[in-house]
Amino acid sequence: MLFPSRLNLNILLALSAAFGCCAFPAKAQVDARVVVPSSQPRQAPVRAAAPQLRSLYPWKLHIISTVFWIGETPTQNNPVPNHVSSWDRNWKNNYGGFDDPSPANRVASHSSGEFRPRSFIPKLNSFYIALPYNDKTVSGHQSEASRVIPWFNRVKRGESDSVLKGRWVQVYSNNRSCYAQWEDVGPFVVDDWPYVFGDKRPVNTSNKGAGIDLSPAVRDYLGIPDSHIVHWRFVEDNQVPFGPWKKYGAQTAPSATPDARVVTGVGSKDLAAQQRYYEYLKKIRDEQYRNKTQSQLQNGN
Repeated sequence: MLFPSRLNLNILLALSAAFGCCAFPAKAQVDARVVVPSSQPRQAPVRAAAPQLRSLYPWKLHIISTVFWIGETPTQNNPVPNHVSSWDRNWKNNYGGFDDPSPANRVASHSSGEFRPRSFIPKLNSFYIALPYNDKTVSGHQSEASRVIPWFNRVKRGESDSVLKGRWVQVYSNNRSCYAQWEDVGPFVVDDWPYVFGDKRPVNTSNKGAGIDLSPAVRDYLGIPDSHIVHWRFVEDNQVPFGPWKKYGAQTAPSATPDARVVTGVGSKDLAAQQRYYEYLKKIRDEQYRNKTQSQLQNGN
């Protein structure tokens, strides 16, 4: 599969505030610069801080991804069963069942916004990822956690609570962008904070040096194989647009305040959230209709 050149990719990323769900908008939507890491860092103009300015985290470029799923049994490439996660001892039960990765057993539709196992409706977000760092120990947090995790000191938490669980990331590949939540630790490594929060490459050498695990829903939305090159970065709650990643479960990162939480899905009473989801579906439908019309005109039909 062909990948965009680094130059073209950097141009795309730099032009994007990346709040769209399928492609980068032509114009950034916030008054801030997106600084893309490169082998030759450049000095960006310094702008005065604005009230409630949304943080922009650097991109992790050209990272090998693999696919994992809730309920996965141990294999040579995944020696740890995924009935539980690093932060949820009842992960499979809380999700609602086995998140079958087989495409034949999944619903994956951009038109309807459904990306889930065919056999049941998830009770948690089906868009989830794993990164190779765990902030928790048996008795509290890792000694370096407060120093390396950017949002550590602005999260309300108890000693037994992870400040990473539920954190939003944006993943870009195959000319598509989607959003997912950090729900487990891996692949293989649990202490690689210089990569996750710094500017180092992943230390893991297994599975071609994979640095991020993607759920089947993320894979299906991006339209990529089980192992692929992706680009990802952290985003704040208020930077996540409405889309399939907000259809099921309660999507609240640890840093969110109660009045900023969005609860959606089957049986939800949040009518405003449901309305935003319907608007998302209408946008997808209109785009498909417009593309079909343009194709017909070009073909003289």
